[in-house]
Amino acid sequence: MVDVILGLQWGDEGKGKIVDYFAPNYDIIARFQGGPNAGHTLYVGDKKIVLHQIPSGIFHQNTTNIIGNGVVLDPVTLKKECEAVAAFGIDVKKNLFISQRTNLIVPTHRALDKASEISKGESKIGSTLKGIGPSYMDKTGRNALRVGDIMDKSFITQYIKLRLKHQRLLDNFHFAEDISAWEEEFFDAIEFLRTLNIINGEYFINDKISSGKKVLAEGAQGSMLDVDFGTFPFVTSSNTISAGVCTGLGVAPQKINKVFGVTKAYCTRVGSGPFPTELHDETGEELRKIGNEFGATTGRPRRCGWIDLVALKYTCMLNGVTNVVMTKADVLDSFKELNVCTEYLINGSKSTEVPFQLTHADVKPEYKAFEGWNCDSTSLKTGDNLPEAMQRYISFINQYIGSPVSHVSNGPQREQIIKIND
Repeated sequence: MVDVILGLQWGDEGKGKIVDYFAPNYDIIARFQGGPNAGHTLYVGDKKIVLHQIPSGIFHQNTTNIIGNGVVLDPVTLKKECEAVAAFGIDVKKNLFISQRTNLIVPTHRALDKASEISKGESKIGSTLKGIGPSYMDKTGRNALRVGDIMDKSFITQYIKLRLKHQRLLDNFHFAEDISAWEEEFFDAIEFLRTLNIINGEYFINDKISSGKKVLAEGAQGSMLDVDFGTFPFVTSSNTISAGVCTGLGVAPQKINKVFGVTKAYCTRVGSGPFPTELHDETGEELRKIGNEFGATTGRPRRCGWIDLVALKYTCMLNGVTNVVMTKADVLDSFKELNVCTEYLINGSKSTEVPFQLTHADVKPEYKAFEGWNCDSTSLKTGDNLPEAMQRYISFINQYIGSPVSHVSNGPQREQIIKIND
């Protein structure tokens, strides 16, 4: 069977640590979508590392890690990441496997991403400029190069054909930046990629499942960034919800078992787009400061606000969430009063549904206030020791969203996770 861990907000929920925490219970960790726009932060001992494409189970020696076909892969980023992981004594050639059907990000994808974002002016979506969108466009346009293609003797010819197509688009944007250095780096990374384990991913993972192996599918970004169900057009280019596991790994729906949804105890967002509970005051700034809310991939300061239960219930519904993992609960330790959004006031009418076009709606959050717990929660080990005020906060969220909060993360370290509910 396949269990899933994914984000329930706008990304940055702390999924990397959660995958790392659960990884010892699984034989295989598999990334099923997204690309180097992901930033999953882990701590190995007292050392911090951010993974962008490699699954977060890589530091567990007996765990197989798969990059699935739903991912768009930047070979340059992968090479650098493998080198960083190797510095911790991990042999990626032993336990990292990449699906042949995984689409490649080429240098001109990055150029197109940059040119497109510049052309949007004030309407820009806040792209990470990693080439994600253009790569997925080539996938749906049936022009993409895939990892399996690098083993073909005609790969260079295929690459040149795609680059010429991209160049015509770049000319329309009047993009004149020299990317020759990017190309040199790219082909060096392609040589490295050829030395890794390239597999027929769908057969590989289904054979493992049939033999009784336990698989954990790792999502990137968050459900509110899903290309279909997120805050369009301020979304990513893939399906970030649990349905993406099937198409991103090649597994059947009936093989999905538990779905662990990760949410912060509050809300953040990076880049442009609607954010109903965003705080533009001292409280928002305090959340950012205490939570160290800066993007793991971009370094950009994150927008901060109270937890949005309307959106959270929506994403739990879309994903079929069986367990909720609440991260960064300790960030709220010093707040005397907390608020949770329970309704939207949309153009004067109350609603508990996420509207079709949140971008254009006049949305005002309606809040319910809670007393803060005003104590240091970072050393707590069991659910029985949670402050009463925190228990009331979590209990209300459980009741509202209809999915149990089974784990609470109370600090950045691997061991700082409290199991409170099966």
